[in-house]
Amino acid sequence: MTEPPTGRSWDAVLFDLDDVLVPFQTLRAWQWAWRPQGPLLGERRAQSAIRKALHAWDRRRWAGLTGKAPPADLSALHEHLVGTLRLLAGHVVPTEEAEAVVRRLLRPAGEVERFPDVAPTLERLRRAEIRIGVVTPLPGESARWLLRRVGLGEELLLLAGDGGTPCPPAREAFREAAQRLGAPPARVGFVGDLYWSDVHAAQRAGLTAVLLDRTDAWPHLAGGRITTLTDLEAALRAGVAPEPTAAAPGEVKAAGDRPSADLL
Repeated sequence: MTEPPTGRSWDAVLFDLDDVLVPFQTLRAWQWAWRPQGPLLGERRAQSAIRKALHAWDRRRWAGLTGKAPPADLSALHEHLVGTLRLLAGHVVPTEEAEAVVRRLLRPAGEVERFPDVAPTLERLRRAEIRIGVVTPLPGESARWLLRRVGLGEELLLLAGDGGTPCPPAREAFREAAQRLGAPPARVGFVGDLYWSDVHAAQRAGLTAVLLDRTDAWPHLAGGRITTLTDLEAALRAGVAPEPTAAAPGEVKAAGDRPSADLL
């Protein structure tokens, strides 16, 4: 295929929504959803709990993708969020309270954080005439609400967890999103914040994937890993897939096309 005049190898970029374009599972978001009047969550302990829960969610979604567990649907997402709250609290939170916290997290009424690198990055892509889309495992209503709250158009949303069609990390979902962007998968870049169920799953579907690791949750990955969207275009041009280096226990230990048994 002939390259465009710019020499780039992609025509569109697909973004995961939560914690890529919109802060979602952050200390501030959980503080507001659970204890808006205080006491303040301990930063170090809370960040550790959130990171542990996200690694578990990544493994759960991958297990669903590879047939080792049922697909990770909205019920699984709800279970994950309640489990994160349990880790933050250090004990089981009463059901009624936990349900209220999850509702507030999915539809925040307080001030929503913004990542300062998002708007400039999307503007650069638009100026370069690169098409943009968003996918998320979150419910569509929550996704549109979050997009509006941070000043991004809800028309960017292509696939959500309750859309009635396959949702990432399913291979057909990535390919459906690429089709909606009007580009073959090989000419679509994808940006996610989870290694197996975002980045590796997108690569299996034929997309060029970049891991956005804002909190250094995946330090044992080399190549294709960025900590800010400012570096997105350079990572896409390089086209280097994130791959594990010597992994620490409990982190990424690649074995062919799946996590090692101790991660499942």
